[in-house]
Amino acid sequence: VVFQVIKCKAAVAWEAGKPLSLEEVDVAPPKAHEVRIKIVATAVCHTDAYTLSGADPEGCFPVILGHEGAGIVESVGEGVTKVKPGDTVIPLYIPQCGECKFCKNPKTNLCQKIRITQGKGLMPDGTSRFTCKGKQIYHFMGTSTFSEYTVVADISVAKIDAAAPLDKVCLLGCGISTGYGAAVNTAKVEPGSTCAVFGLGGVGLAVIMGCKIAGASRIIGIDLNKDKFAKAKEFGATECISPQDFKKPIQEVLVEMTDGGVDYSFECIGNVGVMRAALEACHKGWGVSVIVGVAAAGQEISTRPFQLVTGRTWKGTAFGGWKSVDSVPKLVTDYMSKKIKVDEFVTHTLPFDKINEAFELMHTGK
Repeated sequence: VVFQVIKCKAAVAWEAGKPLSLEEVDVAPPKAHEVRIKIVATAVCHTDAYTLSGADPEGCFPVILGHEGAGIVESVGEGVTKVKPGDTVIPLYIPQCGECKFCKNPKTNLCQKIRITQGKGLMPDGTSRFTCKGKQIYHFMGTSTFSEYTVVADISVAKIDAAAPLDKVCLLGCGISTGYGAAVNTAKVEPGSTCAVFGLGGVGLAVIMGCKIAGASRIIGIDLNKDKFAKAKEFGATECISPQDFKKPIQEVLVEMTDGGVDYSFECIGNVGVMRAALEACHKGWGVSVIVGVAAAGQEISTRPFQLVTGRTWKGTAFGGWKSVDSVPKLVTDYMSKKIKVDEFVTHTLPFDKINEAFELMHTGK
């Protein structure tokens, strides 16, 4: 088989702080253990915006961003056995090689096999598959879904149910899986427990969904934007509060509301001050706080050690703790059988050339 270079449209980030530019790019054929995918749908996430802003120390430009996508395998390189052309897939920003010590350890999902090259915006062999106007374009998070065609490592792809609607299940590539897993895998929320969720964006709503499925009896949503409260209640929040409505710190408010604090709290913003509040809102003796939001580079968290000495636990999660290749197909199945919500997370569907409008909608909280 002679693979051809594919010419297609992609949203290129030429430099930090500028809008994305729709360009014709060349996408090279997949090399050994690589898969070329026709992306059918992609979502936008705050992580894309963070890198585009220039604040990400790992950010390389020019780059094709995007890491929440779904599509169809177009071709595969030598040695690829898990997928074939025509398969329906979701690209994975956390791969699962099954061989590294991380993959072999049931306590983590952080496969390290291609971490170094992925962080540099390159394929595992240290090169790029994208060119535009004669320039090499970097990959992003091993996925680069803001392109009509992309190339990923074969360990960075999950084969899913062909009947799944790709404009919905693309969200399982990051946000929904992350929030839902934070509740059911990382915190292991128990029936009858009290939970607090800080930040009611897509990830926060997914945490609420996870807490509800796990049987939490009280789920308190916290956000400055009260427009988000109605949606949070649809997903299972029992009440919602805004820190602006109180004179005292929000953790004190929560401790009073819940007779000593919540059993589980979740920070879904990436704000180190809120991370502290989320920990301190937890109940003495057994409260668990999970950091889900990604803070900007160089920021540090702080609290008084006594908070931990007296029995609170501070945890973090990436991609909700799901081992990606194994779990994403199951999450799609759970969605297809109506065990988890996905459709309800979609607020707008735009054509690809309106991708900058999608970022505007995200920044304005819409």
